[in-house]
Amino acid sequence: MSEDYAHGRRDGLRLALAILAAEEQKWAAQLNQSRLRRTNWTREVRHKTLQVAQQRVRTVLNRLTPKGTQAMDPELASALDQIGL
Repeated sequence: MSEDYAHGRRDGLRLALAILAAEEQKWAAQLNQSRLRRTNWTREVRHKTLQVAQQRVRTVLNRLTPKGTQAMDPELASALDQIGL
């Protein structure tokens, strides 16, 4: 895999993390705001689904980081800090 391809792939995953973080924040704000139990349950399921998706994307990002180093790539660390993960 070329370095340009790997860099583009990491950028795409970072974008996915940013989108998931924004969606999760939106659903977290709406948890238990409705009087209807079914609506609250649906919102909780969506919130949990977004959290699971974030963890899966983080796992893929970790697999794409170089294995020779113990420290996280500074570029990756700053991107994750920027989106609050």
